[in-house]
Amino acid sequence: MHASLIQIAVNPDESINSRRERAASLVVAQRGADLVVLPELWPVGAFAYTEFEDAAEPLRGPTHDVMAKAAAEAGVWLHAGSFVERAEDGTLYNTSLVFSPEGERVAAYRKIHRFGFDKGEAVMMGAGEVLVTVALPGTTLGLATCYDLRFPEQFRGLVDAGAETLVVSAGWPERRRAHWTLLAQARAVENQAYVLGVGSSGTNGGVEQAGHSIVVDPWGEVLAEAGSGEEVLAVEFDPTRTATTREQFPALKDRRLGLAPPR
Repeated sequence: MHASLIQIAVNPDESINSRRERAASLVVAQRGADLVVLPELWPVGAFAYTEFEDAAEPLRGPTHDVMAKAAAEAGVWLHAGSFVERAEDGTLYNTSLVFSPEGERVAAYRKIHRFGFDKGEAVMMGAGEVLVTVALPGTTLGLATCYDLRFPEQFRGLVDAGAETLVVSAGWPERRRAHWTLLAQARAVENQAYVLGVGSSGTNGGVEQAGHSIVVDPWGEVLAEAGSGEEVLAVEFDPTRTATTREQFPALKDRRLGLAPPR
């Protein structure tokens, strides 16, 4: 499987409309890939809290439509990163979208764990409540967003739901970049799954972004890693290695805690 991780720069000197069109162009340029992934809240910036209210849009709004068109034009499965969704009741959510190669929206995931410690996203946005997986030809994706990476129970739940490749769309800060790498490898090892972590670059809300998008295999080996600037990290990986790893080293079968009781 050929994946392209678009580590787009998110800076306040570029308008949302301009960045939206630029992101679409970057997606279309990945024609020939199987899967393309964008970062968290790339239209506005993960730390640009003061812009969230004005940048909010309905689920089927400008970002949805531009990304749907880009997926169809490129003929790729597109995890379009996340944007600020305004639900019908007015609640804001950090919402990720996935589109098929025909441009059909096949999944929407509202971020479950909100970052901010009673500030920022944690108080401005509602919390998602549903784990989301997406079946692609050859692998099943499990969706997570940034701060979710710190909560292993979410990833175990995704694996129980059939996930083989874990996709983390993020706006991770540079000052905690070591945690980004460590946690991506940990989630891969403990779940015996690929982890595709896609971060943004640039600076927004006064916070420098880490970049360093990363692809980790089911044994925890880093297959590819980006630098700190805007770039497209292209990688080929064999999704069948997830099943092979789980067969060769069947640790998941020895779980005793957190399992649903037998009926």
